[in-house]
Amino acid sequence: MRRRLLGAVLVVAAVAFCAWSGWSYRQSTHSSSVRFAQARDDVQRAGRQEIATLNTLDPRQGDAGLNRWLDASTGALHDELRRTSAQNRQQAAQAHTSAEGTVTDLAVTELDTRAGTAQVIATVQVKLATAGTERKRFTAVLARTKAGWKLTSLTAVPVGAK
Repeated sequence: MRRRLLGAVLVVAAVAFCAWSGWSYRQSTHSSSVRFAQARDDVQRAGRQEIATLNTLDPRQGDAGLNRWLDASTGALHDELRRTSAQNRQQAAQAHTSAEGTVTDLAVTELDTRAGTAQVIATVQVKLATAGTERKRFTAVLARTKAGWKLTSLTAVPVGAK
């Protein structure tokens, strides 16, 4: 009789523990802090990709690079890039050099998930085919679109600026 009672108590305890564990797991995966962290990670990933894209151009690829710039942007930046695409195409052709941007570090400084906006700071290494490597710093604003996070502004930060 004692063994049966002990067995029943252990079964009830195991079921209660499993129920609590499941509830706890569900709470943790659906919490606002987890959703915020996922949004921050999405911004970091998109920011790295889109900033690198806007620092990369190969004049031999024709309009493909400029189209990637348009795909990486939205809002006022997108409008500006579209407006100046002919000028950018001409400058790239005259330069006869390609540039490849790589984001070496990026941090999200502001994130408003409700408004769908974020601000980041980034350091970028730009390899120029004819002139070596340059290091640049940028601040950028991103907006959440149906296609994901896109740049709405990209501003160079001068060396020595705080």
